[in-house]
Amino acid sequence: MTQQSESTTSPTARDTADPVAVPSVDTPAAVAVPSVDTPAAVAVPSVDIPDLAAVPSVDTPDLAAVPSVDTPAPVAVPSVDIPDLAAVPPAVPPLAEPVEPAFPPLAEPRPPGERRVWPRTFHDRLTAPLPGIKALARFAREGAVRPGKEGLADIRRLPYEPGPLPRVDTRTVAVTWAGHASWVVRIGGLTVLTDPVWSRRILGTPARITPVGVPWSALPRVDAVVISHNHYDHLDAPTLRRLPRETPVFVPAGLGRWFRRRRFTTVTELDWWEASELDGVRFDFVPAHHWSKRTLTDTCRSLWGGWVLTAPDGRRVYFAGDTAYGHWFSRIGRRFPGIDLALLPIGAYDPRWWLSDVHCDPEEAVRAAQDLGARRMAPMHWATFVLSAEPVLEPLTRVRTAWKKAGLDRADLWDLPVGGSRVLP
Repeated sequence: MTQQSESTTSPTARDTADPVAVPSVDTPAAVAVPSVDTPAAVAVPSVDIPDLAAVPSVDTPDLAAVPSVDTPAPVAVPSVDIPDLAAVPPAVPPLAEPVEPAFPPLAEPRPPGERRVWPRTFHDRLTAPLPGIKALARFAREGAVRPGKEGLADIRRLPYEPGPLPRVDTRTVAVTWAGHASWVVRIGGLTVLTDPVWSRRILGTPARITPVGVPWSALPRVDAVVISHNHYDHLDAPTLRRLPRETPVFVPAGLGRWFRRRRFTTVTELDWWEASELDGVRFDFVPAHHWSKRTLTDTCRSLWGGWVLTAPDGRRVYFAGDTAYGHWFSRIGRRFPGIDLALLPIGAYDPRWWLSDVHCDPEEAVRAAQDLGARRMAPMHWATFVLSAEPVLEPLTRVRTAWKKAGLDRADLWDLPVGGSRVLP
């Protein structure tokens, strides 16, 4: 969870490779719009009319010398009622605001629960090399994995305000922060959990410093779960055991075996830029600057990434999972124009030399929201587990400062307390 996995300043040749083939063009193709404003042409009887353009000009006879009998008689056109063009209403009303198309076009959804064969490793997807012996030696010598006493003193000031979940219908998009990267997303009539961790403690980490913001008993029926990657603070077996085994789960490529061994029956594995659908809600798996590991022998054996959830009416919520800052954000923004809300990580970033390849700091998270073209941002991945050395309250103060410095509307920064909720307008 605190390992390096990428470089955002000097990407390798693999860093800029998009796993999906992108057409070699700089601009998206124009959207084909059916011709609806002009009525069909009037049918005219077929008549043999000489094609004067087909006769070379040098061979054209003097028209004055050509007897009039050789000129075809005018064609009699039957009388028809030609509609008044101004009176014909357009078949498609004009858009109030032009919508930028996805580039490249989005993939066709894959069937839920599809069984697939994956590569043995996803090392080629790393955007930075994993830490070597020198980095590990430096970390052992000078790395701090926990804040000092002063940095922990503000635990009592961390925002924690649990409340009831918002009332929703099929047209509502609402989010509730349960803590860390766990959200209750209500979209298109579905209740979706992201990286659900309801446990008090995870492997190798001190206990939670804030309680879970939503009691498990207060959850409505969970319709789906999305997982970003297999690190213990994002993939929590005790929490997932609480779910019915028929709950649909959407996971990165290579992680399906883990769920099937635990008898989940509808497991959908996706590669980057692939999608599936459930009851009209689209689930797109997108890249992230991170890595995966759960045991001593499975480094990068499964993929990592984020999710874009799209409601039937087109509203979008982007869940970044765990990621550093890098080029993927602008590419996600081009493929998914008009993201309404971006759930972005802002914590677990210090020491920077050790964690910059795997975790955003608050300023980078704000820059990522801008790269995405997101209308709003909700910070996450802080105030729950102590994973690194920054003071526990620092991520919040820094993200607020960065947002203001960027000149962004304060109302669009949804810096929720643990347990807090917001509904998209």
